[in-house]
Amino acid sequence: MTIESLTTAVRDALEAVADGAKAEPMAAYMKHRGEFLGVQKPLRVPILRMMKREFRPADREQWRAGVEALWRGRYREQRYLAIEYAGLWPEFRTAAEAPLYERLAREGSWWDLADLVMGALVSPVMLVEREEMLKHTDRWIEDSDFWLRRLALLSQIKHKQQTDDAMLFDYCLRQAGEEEFFIRKAIGWALRDYSWTNPEAVQRFLRENQGRFSALTVREASKRLTA
Repeated sequence: MTIESLTTAVRDALEAVADGAKAEPMAAYMKHRGEFLGVQKPLRVPILRMMKREFRPADREQWRAGVEALWRGRYREQRYLAIEYAGLWPEFRTAAEAPLYERLAREGSWWDLADLVMGALVSPVMLVEREEMLKHTDRWIEDSDFWLRRLALLSQIKHKQQTDDAMLFDYCLRQAGEEEFFIRKAIGWALRDYSWTNPEAVQRFLRENQGRFSALTVREASKRLTA
């Protein structure tokens, strides 16, 4: 494998299924935060499988170089695949690479990329390397960049019984007064996700902190509780 062969194969595969009629609506949905080819997720799945099958990195350096080369692509679909490619290899996708995840979220600077970094990288790594990842999320939760704060809030998504609820509730309270929509939404999302596992704890937390969170946060957090 070479980095050039990886990026060329991905670009060719995307262009083969690109739909120009969908490119503008996709860009508009993302508030024109990037340029699209018009390749929606179902058509990117086979490309990701091809990447896993044909472009296994030889070592951490090649893995990182592949991620960064894909990230530099012109189209947003290349950035999606850069993050997903990074997530394919657990032996390289570790807490040691948290600075890379941080950079991707900062540079992505919108919910589609930040949340993909969370789901493909941050949350899976937090599950297996909690102590090391906490060194980063404890800093991110106070960062001036709210996308980093969002990463910290959502860093335990899908952890279920392995959720550290003390950490979850602490992070939520640290951001309780935040006015940014994406933070208020993230607090609600994080609490709702945990409510599937421990609804009593989430109900108690919301009751004990009544009035501290926005109506949006409470509504999002309570969807499972009131269903």
